[in-house]
Amino acid sequence: MIVVTEPADRSAGVSIDRFRAPPIGCGSHPTASLRRSDSNAPRVHGDGTAGRRVRGRVSRLILVAHAPTQALRRAVFGRDDDLDEGGTRAALALRDTVPNARGRWWCGPSRAAEQTAWALGAEPSVEPALADCAYGDWTGFSLDEIAGADPGAVRSWLSDPEATPHDGESLAALTRRVGAWLEAQAGERGVAVVHPVVVRAALAHALGLPPEAVWQLDVAPLAMVRLVHRSGRWRLHLTPLRPVPPAPID
Repeated sequence: MIVVTEPADRSAGVSIDRFRAPPIGCGSHPTASLRRSDSNAPRVHGDGTAGRRVRGRVSRLILVAHAPTQALRRAVFGRDDDLDEGGTRAALALRDTVPNARGRWWCGPSRAAEQTAWALGAEPSVEPALADCAYGDWTGFSLDEIAGADPGAVRSWLSDPEATPHDGESLAALTRRVGAWLEAQAGERGVAVVHPVVVRAALAHALGLPPEAVWQLDVAPLAMVRLVHRSGRWRLHLTPLRPVPPAPID
């Protein structure tokens, strides 16, 4: 069990930049429930329906990292926060912009993932296999706090994908869990809204990378990744930039 009795020692030498979410604006927090939007756009349900069921099976999957929370901004392990003010506004600004929106929608079993999906205009099915990593004794503590209390444990966790210094789930186990879910979706079309580390794990599996490669894949909140399954393999699909329509002339 990690017990933190004083502020983390910043000299521990463990960088947390890769975990931090960038700040997003400020202002008054939206008061309307994300489940009660006034948008006239048709709701897209977790089973892929929007007034009718989508026919056919197309092997395309969009992964969306959920919007920022206070825990994500502070690199706090495993805390199930609501979206913060900036995260809510950022997600609502992207409403009805996600490709494959009429396919199935899934989200991880967290408030932030579900709220992000609702803000994007969907009614997702909650998928336990897409949960954030289980951090055991580290849950609720920040990376700074753990590094200050037990820098050796953090070094072990960052260097060995099978390590479980927190008595929780290893990075390798997370990658296997997410990879198994991904393989089960071959032939499906849809969108999954998950914690950024789950996007990392899915990418590592899809590209055949070792679990430790997760640390080389930076995923920002609300980042979108497109995967295509063809000939028995997942492929990363990068799309071209689209021209911005010219502004109207008064």
